[in-house]
Amino acid sequence: MFNRPHTTVVLAMSADGKIADFMRSPARFGSQTDKMHLQQRIAAADAVLFGAGTLRAYNTTLTISNPKLLQQREQRGQPLQPIHIVVSKSAQIDPESRFFSQPVPRWLLTSSMGADVWKQCQVIDNSSQITFDKILVLETRMGKIDIAAALTHLATLGIAHLAVLGGGILVGEMMELDLIDELWLTICPLILGGKTAPTPVEGQGFLSQLAPRLELLTINQVEQEVFLNYRVRKRQGSREQGSRE
Repeated sequence: MFNRPHTTVVLAMSADGKIADFMRSPARFGSQTDKMHLQQRIAAADAVLFGAGTLRAYNTTLTISNPKLLQQREQRGQPLQPIHIVVSKSAQIDPESRFFSQPVPRWLLTSSMGADVWKQCQVIDNSSQITFDKILVLETRMGKIDIAAALTHLATLGIAHLAVLGGGILVGEMMELDLIDELWLTICPLILGGKTAPTPVEGQGFLSQLAPRLELLTINQVEQEVFLNYRVRKRQGSREQGSRE
C-alpha cells in the first residue's frame, strides 16, 4: 500500500513527557523491562533510524543481545542485527565514538555537504574501522535531507519495517510529513521538568485542530512503567521539507 517502510517510533519518556533532562544527558531512566521492550522493537525491524544528536548523547547504539530474539531473526532469514542508520545533514559525528566498533551494519543518511565532510574525516583519520557501510545522499534543492524521499529509497533497498529511536527533531519532522505509522511510548515514573528538556516530538509543533490523531491499540503496566502502543491516523495535506539537523 505504501512506497515506504512501515515506520514505528519507540521512545521512553518521563511522566511529564521528557525524553531526557535539560542537560540532554543520556536517558537511562527506563527499567530493564523497558530495555528488553526496546530490544524487541529493534529485533522486529529491518533497520533503525536515529539522529546524530541521539548518537552523540549515547555514543553507542542498542544492539540485540537476547538469544531468543537473535534466534527469531535468524529463523526469519534476517541478519542478526538490523541496519543502524544515522541521520545528519552536517555529518558532524565523532569518529572515535564507540558506535563504530559495535557489530552492526552502519549507514549514514546525509546531505552532499555532509558526505564531503565525512569523506574528509576518513582521510584525516585514515582508519578502516571508522566507516559507514553505505552513505545515502537524498536532499532537497535547499540542501536539506529529504526524509520522505529517503524512506522511499529505503523501501527499494528491501527495508520494510523501520524503527525510529529519536530524537524529537527527527520524529517531529517525520510526523509533520505523515511518515509515522505507529508509536510505542514507555511512561517512566519520574518528573524531569525544564522548558529546554527535549520531548518525543519537537520542531514547530501543530495547531490543535491540525494535530496528528492517534488510536490507542494496547496499554500494559509492568510494575511502575506503562507501555502504550498507538497507531497514527493518516491525514491529508502533509507538508514536505528537509531535515533540520
